Amino acid sequence: MPTLADVIAVLEAAYPPELAESWDAVGLVCGDPAEPVTKVLVCVDPVDATVDEALAQGAQLIVAHHPLLLRGVHGVPADTPKGSLVHRLVRGGAALLCMHTNADNAEPGVSDALAKALGLKITGPLVPETNSGRIGEVDPQPFAEFIDRVGIALPETAGGVRAAGELSRTIETVAVCGGSGDSFLDAATAAGVDAYVTADLRHHPASEHLAKPGAPALVDVAHWASEWPWCAQAAGVIEVAFDGTVDVTVSTLRTDPWTAAWATRRS
Repeated sequence: MPTLADVIAVLEAAYPPELAESWDAVGLVCGDPAEPVTKVLVCVDPVDATVDEALAQGAQLIVAHHPLLLRGVHGVPADTPKGSLVHRLVRGGAALLCMHTNADNAEPGVSDALAKALGLKITGPLVPETNSGRIGEVDPQPFAEFIDRVGIALPETAGGVRAAGELSRTIETVAVCGGSGDSFLDAATAAGVDAYVTADLRHHPASEHLAKPGAPALVDVAHWASEWPWCAQAAGVIEVAFDGTVDVTVSTLRTDPWTAAWATRRS
């Protein structure tokens, strides 16, 4: 029977910890590497809802994309939100493994999963130095049609999909970056793509980007939605390695923090 250590070894081979950014906190948060693992839940966020889901299913391991303890932590008392999760996991016999920027920078990684979900033919990384983001090709289509494509391909969220650019513009080459990607706006422009799909775009960087000659059109999606396709990729890594001896579930719970959106209007 595979142990937690066995599963960690397989995932770290796919998403090497050394690929993580220096500020990140990846790896095992809690759990005994010697304990057996027969059921795993893969999710984006280690939050109350996904911990509930894992414990209800009897999972011995949660594989999450986002870290639970990213900032400096000096204790995990049970009367704090994150400490409570750690105590619940330990009491329930479930481990937590976080694969964050190491999964972003791996090949294939988070952006590969996003590109695949959008039906892109990947041609290379957006930022070769760090292997961040991906560039891909799509059959020529108006930007309006491409926006619909993104909305259909990704899970529904309250905020939906926002876009900036001429709707009749022809889209053939696309850059993507799962998660917050406004730091790569210049890279997308330099790559000469027609559109850039990412999350968490802010007003000023987006406005300044669009004012530049040759800037690609922008598609802004929910952070959670942009990274959720990776869950199936990570689940596949485990399933292939253990060939039916480990049951893997991808969480479909929407853990995007936004619950509603309204368009502003004048009375």
